[in-house]
Amino acid sequence: MNWGSSLDPTGIKKMKNQELVLEDYLNTKDLLTSYSHDEIGDDHLYTGVKTPMRADAFDISDEEKKESIAKLFEQIMEVMGLDLKDDSLKGTPTRVAKMYIEEIFSGLNPANKPKVALFENKYQYNQMLVEKDITFYSNCEHHFVPIIGKAHVAYISSGKVIGLSKLNRIVQYYAKRPQVQERLTNQIALELQSILDTEDVAVIIDAKHLCVSSRGIKDDTSATVTSFYGGKFQIPEKVQELYNYINN
Repeated sequence: MNWGSSLDPTGIKKMKNQELVLEDYLNTKDLLTSYSHDEIGDDHLYTGVKTPMRADAFDISDEEKKESIAKLFEQIMEVMGLDLKDDSLKGTPTRVAKMYIEEIFSGLNPANKPKVALFENKYQYNQMLVEKDITFYSNCEHHFVPIIGKAHVAYISSGKVIGLSKLNRIVQYYAKRPQVQERLTNQIALELQSILDTEDVAVIIDAKHLCVSSRGIKDDTSATVTSFYGGKFQIPEKVQELYNYINN
């Protein structure tokens, strides 16, 4: 991916009414069940803004989850014919389990959600604040292979401001889940709208999907861009101003 190239605001889908768009996705969820896995293939389905989770997702502890995952991953390795007695491989099931729970999928656990403190906007800064080029690593929920990208986050204060590092932490929290990029974009934006008590939030994500580049079509040059424009960011002049900041 060429991170240095300019983003084109006219080439990105604008979500003019996020609530209606999200409701449409939720309403179509049942329709998707009429298709088989083979018919869906590698298509990028997005069935709702919430990460699909079972009600009993946290009935067992993280330690119990790691123990179960290690056993199951050991079975996968054995089925593939790998020799788990080899010094290089024998610790892999435990390492994978720890990585899943403590690192790359830690955003599934609400206990890991960043604690955010807001501050009075004492400087009376009433223009947009942009935190750009937030690097993140996520994983595609369809093949469990990496999504590597950058997020650009902007908001206009309604009287409160948030610490800059917390913008990064919110992006990382939602990225550390099995994801689709559309959901990730919306989850970050809706979280910021809730925390900051303002509709004036924008999120743009530019990412490369290894499920596209390393398998399937094997296209190593394409990238995916998604966006969320809320409140004042639905005004074309504000969108252009945002892109001027990002491309500066």
